[in-house]
Amino acid sequence: MMAYPLADPLVVLREEFDDWAVLFHPDTGAAVGLNPVGVAIWQRLDGRHTVPGIVTELTETFDGVPGSAVEEVHAFVADLIERGFVGSAQSQPG
Repeated sequence: MMAYPLADPLVVLREEFDDWAVLFHPDTGAAVGLNPVGVAIWQRLDGRHTVPGIVTELTETFDGVPGSAVEEVHAFVADLIERGFVGSAQSQPG
């Protein structure tokens, strides 16, 4: 489903306060609020990271990452895909 998630380059990340942000899709007018962990995930949706790889980096950045993080990040990315904010590269770019 999402081998290497890739953020839609048209989507704008507007950083707000306390490391929170809003994603805005100019084609659809849709917006999504992100907490600091969501921002960190978004910044890694570059088509080069897998979800498990993203979780590994999150555990190095944040304290208290739960054991269910892989499933939670998968669900978060799947939601962004469903909303049209993210696509997926099937294989890692060279």
